[in-house]
Amino acid sequence: MAVDQRAGKMILVAAVALLAAAAAAAADYPVQDQFYSFRPPLGSGSGSSYSITGEGRITAIRVWERYSNYISGIQLRYGSVWSEMAGAQYGTPLEMALFDGEAIVQVSGKYAHYVQSLVFTTSMGRSFMAGQPVGHSFNMYPENNSAELRFLSGSYHGALTSIGTHWAVTPGGNVTPSGASQH
Repeated sequence: MAVDQRAGKMILVAAVALLAAAAAAAADYPVQDQFYSFRPPLGSGSGSSYSITGEGRITAIRVWERYSNYISGIQLRYGSVWSEMAGAQYGTPLEMALFDGEAIVQVSGKYAHYVQSLVFTTSMGRSFMAGQPVGHSFNMYPENNSAELRFLSGSYHGALTSIGTHWAVTPGGNVTPSGASQH
């Protein structure tokens, strides 16, 4: 019996030592959550869900608007590769290419049943707008000032019914917002 108690104590001491070592090691590295933030989708949210992702940094935005009204579709380019489109294509898309080192640091706009308008603001202070500014306002930006837009998610039903943003710090990105309203 005494041997079992000593063995149990030794296991307990070893487990506490391992936990202490793991905690000390974790303190040497930044917590990954501080590099990622998410703004939940806004809008009615009806229809099918979408997620626009890709490899590398976002280098361009393409948006379809329905008769200068709501946003019918959206697409992002990562490096030189366009993502799948979310929503529907109506007419000629509006497009903005980003400069080398430029990143999207703010997404704002208006929504009702559909996403009515979108404004993308970059780290160089440039803006890209599509749609008609009517409905409820929204303003999305990262929690970390060094983060940038990494992907979009939401829902569509003939057009975008909601949009959410996902932000992260990219290796070598080090974005410093210029001209974006952070609060």
